[in-house]
Amino acid sequence: MKKYIIIPTYNEAENIEKLVQQIFNLNILELNIIIVDDNSSDGTGQLVDKLTQQYPLTVIHRQGKLGLGSAYIAGFKKAFELGAEIVFEMDADFSHSPEDLPAMITAINQGYDVIIGSRRIQGGNVEGWNWSRNLQSQAAMLFAKIILNLKTKDLTAGFRCYRVSTLKQINLDKIKSNGYAFQEEMIYLCERKGFKIKEIPVTFVDRQFGQSKLGFKDILEFFITVLRLRFIKK
Repeated sequence: MKKYIIIPTYNEAENIEKLVQQIFNLNILELNIIIVDDNSSDGTGQLVDKLTQQYPLTVIHRQGKLGLGSAYIAGFKKAFELGAEIVFEMDADFSHSPEDLPAMITAINQGYDVIIGSRRIQGGNVEGWNWSRNLQSQAAMLFAKIILNLKTKDLTAGFRCYRVSTLKQINLDKIKSNGYAFQEEMIYLCERKGFKIKEIPVTFVDRQFGQSKLGFKDILEFFITVLRLRFIKK
């Protein structure tokens, strides 16, 4: 099955080449990468252009910092055009280990529609966060799970694998959240449609190089999205 990993980038020159190398060193069959670069000022876009000469890599250049959600949607649509059957979401900063990709493929091949690399199930872990950030994350997800009546434990996990046949049943053009709340909205839509979702344990490692992209605007959008999803017409 043709597999595409969508990796959004914004100023990830310190990470992206090494990440691409590690992914392809796994020698996973029919694996490709789509990088969606939001006009990085550090040369990330030019760097990944060079990598296309060595790896099965497609680059989408956007004109500015347009947001995580829209980057994934652009990547999904390009993967559809290229004949993908399985699509992954993955961060560029080594928060997600390439070594977990084979386990996600095994899980999707067991008949699930969505696989989540989860920090919040037994065996999952977070490295590099202090107790305060960890508590804030867990409290926010508990709030969302209660308000939206969700079963998934790690709602904001950015390490995911979808069947393309599943994604095509979601109207991506109607998704309104664009920051980290995008992950929350996607899992809400998947649960509402009754898709088979499986969480597998992963260790999330806080970035070692570059700057975190999480800001107050993203946190605010998360809570606004919870309330919007709760009260929209069904």
